[in-house]
Amino acid sequence: MILGKRLRTLRKEKGLTQKELGDMINVTKVSICCYENGTRTPTLDTLLELEKVFGVSLTYFLGQDEVVKKEDDSYLYLSEEDITILEELKKHESLYEKLLEDPKRGIELIDKKLR
Repeated sequence: MILGKRLRTLRKEKGLTQKELGDMINVTKVSICCYENGTRTPTLDTLLELEKVFGVSLTYFLGQDEVVKKEDDSYLYLSEEDITILEELKKHESLYEKLLEDPKRGIELIDKKLR
C-alpha cells in the first residue's frame, strides 16, 4: 500500500491525471489506478519509468526511506510512515513502555482490540 499511496501523492503534486501519467510511462489509466489502489504491482521497468518521471528512488516507492543499523549489525529499513507511527507511539509513554516489555503480546492485544 505504501507504493500506491506514494504514487498517488506524487502524481497529484505534479498535477497529473492517471491518464497523463499512464501516457508518460506507456501504461493505461487503469494500470495507474490499480497501482494506486494496491490491486496491481508495477513491473521493474514501470518502476524505473516512475523513478524518472518523479525524480525519486525505487526505495522511496518501496517505503524504505531510512536505514537503521541494529545491535546485531543488520539493517532495518523504515518508511516515513513507520517513523510517524513510532513518533506518535512515543507520545503515549505508558503504552510505549508496555509494548517495550512484551512487543509481541502488545501487538496481539492491539490487533484483537481493533477487530
